[in-house]
Formats: sequence, C-alpha cells, structure tokens
Amino acid sequence: MHFSEAIKLAVESIWGHKLRSFLTLLGVIFGVATVIVVVSLIEGFNKYVDEKIANIGTNAFSVQKFSIEDFSSLDAYDKARRRNKDVVMDDLAVLRMRAGSGAIKEVGAQEQDQCELKYGTQSLIGVSLLAQTANVIEIQNKEIAEGRSFTLADETAARLVCFIGQDVADKFFPTSSAIGQKIKVDGRPFEVLGVAKALGSVFGQSRDKFVTIPMTTFLNMYGSRRSIQLLVTSTSAATYDDAIDEARVVMRTRRKLQPNEADNFGIITPSAVNNLREKIFGTIQFVAVGVTSIALVVGGIVIMNIMLVSVTERTKEIGIRKSLGARRRDILRQFLVESTIQALVGGATGVSIAWGLSKLVSTFTPIPTALPMLAVAVALLVSGGVGLIAGVYPAWRAASLDPIKAMRAD
Repeated sequence: MHFSEAIKLAVESIWGHKLRSFLTLLGVIFGVATVIVVVSLIEGFNKYVDEKIANIGTNAFSVQKFSIEDFSSLDAYDKARRRNKDVVMDDLAVLRMRAGSGAIKEVGAQEQDQCELKYGTQSLIGVSLLAQTANVIEIQNKEIAEGRSFTLADETAARLVCFIGQDVADKFFPTSSAIGQKIKVDGRPFEVLGVAKALGSVFGQSRDKFVTIPMTTFLNMYGSRRSIQLLVTSTSAATYDDAIDEARVVMRTRRKLQPNEADNFGIITPSAVNNLREKIFGTIQFVAVGVTSIALVVGGIVIMNIMLVSVTERTKEIGIRKSLGARRRDILRQFLVESTIQALVGGATGVSIAWGLSKLVSTFTPIPTALPMLAVAVALLVSGGVGLIAGVYPAWRAASLDPIKAMRAD
C-alpha cells in the first residue's frame, strides 16, 4: 500500500463518520487551543516587557537609588531605603566629565512626578510630569510628531517650556496645533514646543498622558532635595559592560565605599528587568503550560478510544483486506495515518481558534498577546505526535487480527 492510498482511506473513513470524527477531535481542538492561548499571553507579556518596560534606550542603562534586587522583598527594600543614598545632580556632573574619555558616551537625568494641567477652562489631572535633561529624548529614542523638544539652552536658562504627549495634545488642541500655545503646569504657564509621537499604553495605562519640562526648571519649582535617575549610554554595544563598570566605579568612589561594602545605589539594565520577570513569572509560565497540556493528553486518550471502537467495527473489513493480500504493515499504516490525520486536523482547528481568541483579547482588553510561528509549528507537531502515539495500540491490534476469524466477525 502506498502512503497516498493510506491517506485516501483515512480521509474517507473520517469523512464517512463526520459526527463521530468531530466529537473525537474536540479533545485535541480544546487542548491545542488552550495551550496556544496560554503561550500567546505569555509571549505577549514578554514582548511587552522587552519593548515598553525594559527598553531604556540603545546601549543604555540607568543609575538610581534602588536596584532591581532591592524590590525582591519588603525586608530588602526596607534595608535599601535606609542604606542607599539619593542620586543627585552632582553625580550627573561627575559622570558627564567621564563621557567621551572612556566607555561612557552620554549621560542624562530624569525625574517623575504628578501634576495638573490647565488650558483655558479645561483641566487634566493625574498627568505624568517628566523632568529631563535635553539629551534624554535622544537617549530614549523618542520620536517627535510635531515641533521640537527643549534644547540645552532652554535647560541652562531654566525656561518655562514643555514637550507634551499625544493625549494632552488631543485634550487641549483637538483641531489646532499645540506649538506655541501656553498651558499651565501646576499653575505656572509653559510654552508648548512640541508633541511626542503616540506611544500607546502599558496594561491599559496610557503612556501619552505626560508633559516634559527641563530638569533645571523642575528643580527650581519643586526643590532639589530628591533622588533622580541617571541615564547612561555606552559608546557601542561592545563597550556596554565596560560603561557599566566605569559608572559603578565613579559612584562607589564618590560614596567612599570600601571593596567589601555593597553598592548603596542601583544600576538597572534591560537584562536585569528581564531576569526579574523570569524570576517572578518563569515558574508560573511553566506550570500554566504544563497544566493546560493535560488537555492534549485527554484528547489523545479520546482518539485511542475511538480508534479501538473503529477497529472493532471494521474487523470484517480488515479480514477481507488481509485475504486480498494486504500485509500487516499496510493495516498498521492505515490506522496510524487515520489517527494522525485526525489529530492534525484537530490541532490546526485549535490553532485557528486560539488565534481568533488572542486577537479578541488584545483588541478588547489591555492584555497583550503574541502568537509566534514556532509555537504554531510545535502545536501541530505535538498534536500529530499525540495522534500517532494514540493510534499505535489500535493499529497494532488491527494488524494482529487473524484474517479468517476477522472475516467471520459480525
């Protein structure tokens, strides 16, 4: 028997019992769909963290009061809160002196708070107030939709100028340009220099509801007794680790730390954020995929059960085929192909359903999803493997039937 003939016989058998085949496939369909949806949510979350949370900038890292490890527990945070010192503008100045002479290329600073914006009779509360040095927009690779950001001259003179997010522009200037307009930031008038390109949202929270002002202006308005975040870039990807080491040495020297003393500041890198994510969610992701995979095992058991019933029903057919010259391996191949095709069809249907559910979730909720092609290929391979394994015993049983006894069966 040629393989193509085995496929033809399998398709005819499946098509001849549509309802039973459909019910048989339900286990595999739901199993694959469940696993793919879970994988899609996990991959979407990971991609979200990589692109929108861990992405500090090209070859960039941050120096701040707390490290990633300081947030590992309440006890660790409490100890760090008492031990760590504020990162201040003097730290920025010293690190900037090292820029260009070693692995460090550029250093900027930023701080964040909340504020209220007003334009005429309209107001917007709960707006993120970002205080930044002029070079941070380049470090973070922010794109400008209209106008410009503030310059070093604006920063040096502590001018009342700002750069706003798309949500603020849509609220105050829905039909006109925001450039040159005056808005009030906590009661003080600021001239709008530019509008940032829309960034979207993170877990339902808009990233475009912000106003950015020069760091010097911010410190004059709200005081300098606060810890800031420094953003540092390396000269290239190859010197990234060297730049981190250089920044660490500078900070430790400024704080007069002994070699055996731990850092009393934090250096945050994208890899550190991703490691924290893996530490928190890695086990949960593994367990989630493992638990949902049980549905695939159940689907395989259903296929095996139906194939055993099919062997019993087709005993006489098997006897006739053997008496006409069908070999044992031909019968074995026929039933293995049939069980595998059923599982593959179920797997493909499950993937399609999962893709649709993922699209609905990402469209109507803030939950991110992503469906990698590797996951689709693995799902089809696993579902086909489940069908193949589930069909082994029924196929072996069919191939082992005595042709004379099989032809006498009712």
